[in-house]
Formats: sequence, C-alpha cells, structure tokens
Amino acid sequence: MDTMTTRERCRAVLNFQPFDRLPLLEWAPWWNLTLDRWHSEGLPEDIDLNKHFGLEWYPRDWLSSGQHLCERPEDGKPLVTCMDDYLRVKDQLYAWPRVEEDISRDIAAKHKRGELALWFVVEGFFWGPRTMFGIEPHMYAFYDHPEVIHLMNSDMADYQIRYIDEICKYSVPEFMTFAEDMSYNHGSMLSKELFDEFLKPYYQRVVPKLNEYGIIPMIDSDGDVTELAYWLEEAGIEGVLPLERQAGVDIARLRAEHPTMRWIGAYDKMVMSRGEAAMRAEFERLLPTAAKGGFIISVDHQTPPEVSYENYQIYMRLFREYAEKAGEMSQALLA
Repeated sequence: MDTMTTRERCRAVLNFQPFDRLPLLEWAPWWNLTLDRWHSEGLPEDIDLNKHFGLEWYPRDWLSSGQHLCERPEDGKPLVTCMDDYLRVKDQLYAWPRVEEDISRDIAAKHKRGELALWFVVEGFFWGPRTMFGIEPHMYAFYDHPEVIHLMNSDMADYQIRYIDEICKYSVPEFMTFAEDMSYNHGSMLSKELFDEFLKPYYQRVVPKLNEYGIIPMIDSDGDVTELAYWLEEAGIEGVLPLERQAGVDIARLRAEHPTMRWIGAYDKMVMSRGEAAMRAEFERLLPTAAKGGFIISVDHQTPPEVSYENYQIYMRLFREYAEKAGEMSQALLA
C-alpha cells in the first residue's frame, strides 16, 4: 500500500531514507516507433500514458539555447567555426526564455500537494559546444579553438544560474541533469585532462547554485560512465543516469565505489522483449542495490520498439512488485 506521495517518495529514495516503494518512473519519452507498435497492438489512442501504465508524474523542463533562432550558414557548415561566428550569434543563443507563469504556478501547486516530483535539464558543457561546432569539429576545437569553448561554457553557466533562480521562484525541483552524452561503450569521449580544463570549472560554477536550493545535480550520459563517475564526483556532481547495461555499466559496482551518489536507470532494455522470466531476473539483479536507497530503477534508455505492448504490461506489473519489495527491504536497511 502506498503511504507516501510521489514527491515524498522521490525525496526519500534520493536522500537514502526509508521509502514505501520505489518510484515508478519512465525517465525518457517513449520512441515513436515503440508507440506505433503498441497502438497497432491495442494501446488506446489519445490517453495519458503515465496514468494508463501506472507510472508517476515527473514533469521535466529543458533549458535550450536559442540555436533555432540563429541563421545557419547556407553552405551547410556548423553554426560556429571560430570566435567571430560565436560572437555573431551569442545574443540570440542566450536570449532570456519566457517563463510560462500559468503553467509554472499550476505545476507548483501540484508539486506542493505531492502529486509529482520535478526535475529539469540544461545543455551541459560538452553537449552545448558540440551542438554549435558539430560532432567532429568539436573534438578538434578543444585544441584549435580552446578560447571559444571556454567562452561558450562561461556564457552557458551564467545563463543556467539565471534560469535556476527564475524557476525556483515557483517551485524547487528535486533534481536536475546536465545533458552531456559524453561517453560511449568504451568510456569517456574525452580525457581527464580535457574534462578538468573545459568542463569541471563550469560545473563548479553552477553546482553551488543548485546546492543553495537543495537540488541534486546529475549528469545524463549514455555509454560506460564507470570511470567518468569519479571525475564527476570530483566536480560536485551527485548522480548519473541512465546507466546503460549494454555498455557494461554495473550498478552494484557504482554503488560500492560511490556510496553517496544517486543513480537513475540501469534496467537493461534489451531483456524487455524476452518475456517474463528474463525481465524478472533483471529486477532481481537490481533489487539489492535499490533497497539501499539513492537509486531509482528505470529503463536504461527509451523502451525500444522490439518490446511488445503485452511485454511492456508485464514489465510494469513486475516493476510494481519489485518496487514494493525494495520498499519493504528499505525499512530495515535504512531505518
């Protein structure tokens, strides 16, 4: 039986306190191809998917730069190739986003009642420059245009701090993520030296503002984050998602090596098409870590279209079962 609100439950888990059950969360939107399949297999159209599947509401706001407002080069080149390019578009990139006051006040009221938990996303200090330079030129830019990357990240940090103050006038989110995607299946895409020079100083500028409000700072990076987690922890980051199993990420190892960090994800999406026994075995793998707090089980990226509507319903039934088991275990482990 649920004895906590959605907000209370999220806060308890993320703060290593006893909880009634794990949050039931799908942190990333479903793929269109997945939903197309499910609709063909009987999923009703035009419904609230969270309510339909029994998931909790974790509304997410995403602060993007104004790149869509910038005029792109006609020759197909990236938005930015040098300092002059960046200075030309800088004012458009960081034009202050309009806050929807009516929506913000409505969300804040529901948050206060405990009906939802809040989080937000900002473009991180690897992600942001990459989207402006382009993937390959970005990697060269660490050496060819270091002054541009530093200025970009300094400007983004200022923009993010201003945004945090603005949204917290309405309601204070439980956690946030810097969107980065800086790892692949063999680890980080950049060296520790580059991380320390180009990313760490800007995390360390924004994180104190998050700490001021009690918002947990996390990183969203695909791939193997096992080594990266050490660098992030040094920079003041307190958690990571989505912990992709296919990249070799082991949540039990992460918890052992970083006992105070928080984690979201880790459920191997590749087992979800294999039936109930495989899905149950995956929950069994995650249960001991989840019961210790600080870890919200969720699919380790978007549920793929190989998963049938029937199998997803089985997944949700098992999710509820193991969420409650973790809650029962937490009462003894975290009391």
